[in-house]
Amino acid sequence: MADLNSLEELGSAIEGVETDASPATQESAPIYVQKLDDQGRAYATGKRKDAVARVWIKPGSGKITINKRDGDVYFARPVLQMILRQPVVAANRDGQYDVVATVSGGGLSGQAGAVRHGISKALTNFEPDLRPVLKKGGFLTRDSRVVERKKYGRAKARKSFQFSKR
Repeated sequence: MADLNSLEELGSAIEGVETDASPATQESAPIYVQKLDDQGRAYATGKRKDAVARVWIKPGSGKITINKRDGDVYFARPVLQMILRQPVVAANRDGQYDVVATVSGGGLSGQAGAVRHGISKALTNFEPDLRPVLKKGGFLTRDSRVVERKKYGRAKARKSFQFSKR
């Protein structure tokens, strides 16, 4: 490159250089498209603690089936039932999709969170326009909190054994 002695020379040198500003080379926001299987269902995997849920949604009457059982029977506590319905209610799609999920691992609370995460991701696969609403509600973010491992020389992860002076 030529020697530049002033700011004016630098400005003219920059203007002389052709910039490759075509839209294809510039990075832009990703475009989300509908992802359906052969049967017209959207699939997603949800995770929470040690629980993993495989979730399929399709247009229907709002029935939720978990591990081949009704959602209200599998998750009997009202709080867990509310957790399942949160993403559908936030997207104003209550009663419009049937949900089929298989969930394993963890306890009931973790499984409900995993199914909620899976429903949210499946909704975005079925209707990409719902992504901003679900993202704002925090439904697409995987809750990464897991149980801390037990350390050696300790009773549990942080609890010490009882101290004895004598």
